[in-house]
Amino acid sequence: MVRESFQEQLSKLRNDILQMGNLVENAIDMAAVALVNQDLELAEKVVMEDDNIDRLQMAIESMCLSLLALQQPMARDLRFISTALKINTDLERMGDYARNISKIVLKIGSEPLIKPLVDLPRMAELAQQMVRENLTAFVKQDRDLALQAAMHDREINKLYKNTFTELAELMARDASTIKQSIYLLFIARYLERIGDHATNLSEWIIYMITGERLELGDMSSVVR
Repeated sequence: MVRESFQEQLSKLRNDILQMGNLVENAIDMAAVALVNQDLELAEKVVMEDDNIDRLQMAIESMCLSLLALQQPMARDLRFISTALKINTDLERMGDYARNISKIVLKIGSEPLIKPLVDLPRMAELAQQMVRENLTAFVKQDRDLALQAAMHDREINKLYKNTFTELAELMARDASTIKQSIYLLFIARYLERIGDHATNLSEWIIYMITGERLELGDMSSVVR
């Protein structure tokens, strides 16, 4: 009976992690849409709903610590709970970055955008894909899918560098673009950091499945 209760708790933890991931994925999506459409109401919604992510993060953390202390899990169960604790933190940070992007959207307001937004929405799309694939890998115990998710970070980093170069050149040519360029650089940086945290998800999920500790920030070291 005790073991059944423990398995029920693990199932709830899994479901809570999925809920957390879905909230974060939606926050990234809404922040990107708010940016492109200059939708201030939507940006405000992302900022407000970050409290839901924070509350769930605290509940998941409490559950993980309780399971570790009271159940003293072994082997695979221990890796699962440890992974849940780690990715819970990464997801919460990603939610914070989505909130920060939305706060910048509110600062830009309705002033005309200094350039068409192409790379930033693509970065957000890739970040969402990384979260989505990692959540599927988490549920299905799919190492290859977690590894695939991490691969998208390469393109995010490339787009970040392109954005940085483009905006730096724009500021050098036209001083009137400096303020908004800096705002957009901050958004690009936040999206790049979301990609880094999504890569962390891949690393922890692979650890949960296989016990391997990989450094996926350098994909050249992964030969499989």
